[in-house]
Amino acid sequence: MTPGRVPLHRSLLGRLLATSILIAVAAIAATAWLAVQSTSRAIRQEQGRSLADDKSIYDTMIGYAATHRDWTKVQPTVAGEARRLGRRITLMTDDRQVIADSHPERPPATARASATVDALRLDPGLSDSSDRIDPRVTGPYLLPEREREKLRRTARTQLDCIRGGGVDAKVIDDAKGRPAVRITTADTNFVVGFCRAKAPLGTTGTETLALEDLAWLAEDCLDVTEHGILILDRNFSVLGLKDRRFDLRKVQSCVAQARIRQLRPYVAKPALLFVTDPHTGAADEPVFSLSGENAVRIVWVTVAVLLATILLTVLTGRRLVRPLRALTEAAMEPAGAPAPMPIKGRDEIGYLARALSDATERRERAEEQRRHLVSDVAHELRNPLTNIRAWLEAAQDEVVPADPALLDLLHDEATMLHHIIDDLSDLAAADAGDLRLHPEPIRVRDVLTHIGESQRGAADQAGVELVTDLRGDPPVEADPMRLRQMVGNLLSNAIRYTAAGGTVTLSAISTEKEMIIAVRDTGTGIAPDDLPKIFDRFWRADSSRTRATGGSGLGLPIARKLAEAHGGTLTAASRPGEGTTMTLRLPLSP
Repeated sequence: MTPGRVPLHRSLLGRLLATSILIAVAAIAATAWLAVQSTSRAIRQEQGRSLADDKSIYDTMIGYAATHRDWTKVQPTVAGEARRLGRRITLMTDDRQVIADSHPERPPATARASATVDALRLDPGLSDSSDRIDPRVTGPYLLPEREREKLRRTARTQLDCIRGGGVDAKVIDDAKGRPAVRITTADTNFVVGFCRAKAPLGTTGTETLALEDLAWLAEDCLDVTEHGILILDRNFSVLGLKDRRFDLRKVQSCVAQARIRQLRPYVAKPALLFVTDPHTGAADEPVFSLSGENAVRIVWVTVAVLLATILLTVLTGRRLVRPLRALTEAAMEPAGAPAPMPIKGRDEIGYLARALSDATERRERAEEQRRHLVSDVAHELRNPLTNIRAWLEAAQDEVVPADPALLDLLHDEATMLHHIIDDLSDLAAADAGDLRLHPEPIRVRDVLTHIGESQRGAADQAGVELVTDLRGDPPVEADPMRLRQMVGNLLSNAIRYTAAGGTVTLSAISTEKEMIIAVRDTGTGIAPDDLPKIFDRFWRADSSRTRATGGSGLGLPIARKLAEAHGGTLTAASRPGEGTTMTLRLPLSP
């Protein structure tokens, strides 16, 4: 993961942002707490009085709406409530037309209504009824006197039975004129249930017709094709539903909507209620003054918040600076004794510590490789120079004659020096990115055939069979001289490490995207521990570092660099005693 992808909750920006938010929240919370503590009692008192007055006015207006079909005669009721509470009361239609006003001589301020007066949709904040429809709305359920008297007789019979069982009760009438027996003491003998079953207060004809009409409206909501599937009781609960396709909650929702449709003609239309100041016509706005005690409290809390902010900032700053100081101390250690970087966090500082630690490790590895390189170069150059010097001194001392054989020997040693210098030059150019290539479209078969023929003499001399297996001949964009250098190096190595009677196979096969060239031998193979080292510079399996097996240890590193310069790869696979396979992969020409 790169430092730019540090998650916000782990980054320095996230920490600073969180600290700022924490400070802001603390300050806001302290200020809000002071405001609440200083004004909550006065606000509760004022709100309690205002809410009680508003509920009283709202309940009066709802009662009027529930018992009247319109607002025609509401003005006296509005004026009486306004005088009683000392408030201005205004009723308006939805389009802000005045229905009634306790102060009609001054235009009302109608910015925001206190409530909507609708007997069929009660405001839960101003009404204590569990039903959204006011219980004073009677509609078609208002019983005529004949049905009331019949129910009263049944209720008295039920009352006498209940009282005879030792339970106290009384008869009350609801807004619809229906009597009911209300129990006022505990029933320990189950007398009430027995007496109600003995003298039930059944549904009257008026209620039955109204409930049938309600069921019809609910069925319209359900969009049924045939009516008569719904049966309701006088509490508007579902007693029966002949069609089981409908969900009970949907049915109950349709019944509630049907009740509103059924009762709407019997109540006044919804109106906007405005309760305002009688003098200004504006909504009441209580004014509170801040006491000296509260002012002192504000000062102390402000000081406390400031001190807490300073302390939190100092702690956060020290926590952020501590790892930076540790990194500075670690980076200032001498190069010979590097200290481990303090790697703990997973934020930007943690990534910086890892980057510094990686850079230190790479620097140490590079320094170690440089020392090894100097030692290896000195060793490789010392041998031929020592030989040349020894033979020249021997010739000067006339120990050996200066004949053509000596000249050939000196020429061979000079050639070896030249090859080593050329190899080092190629590696230096590759490391610097200046390795010169002259790519051109070539046919690999021709190049590989030429290389095989050039190495056949060395193979015959070593008693090794050289086999070529070339399949396909797609064009490849490559430098022909460098390709011969790579493959020739691989072939010469394979022949060198294969005993007499062995086989070296040069094969080539193409895929859709690349050309695969492999050099496979049946030689001694490479130990698993040594296989990762074969591309290291100056490394040879012969630990004695003699040229009994030939080579300077630079061929394979140069071959890999050349392969990479062509956009390809060079890999090795080997098993001791079974041989080695070197695989070169080059991309095909587009």
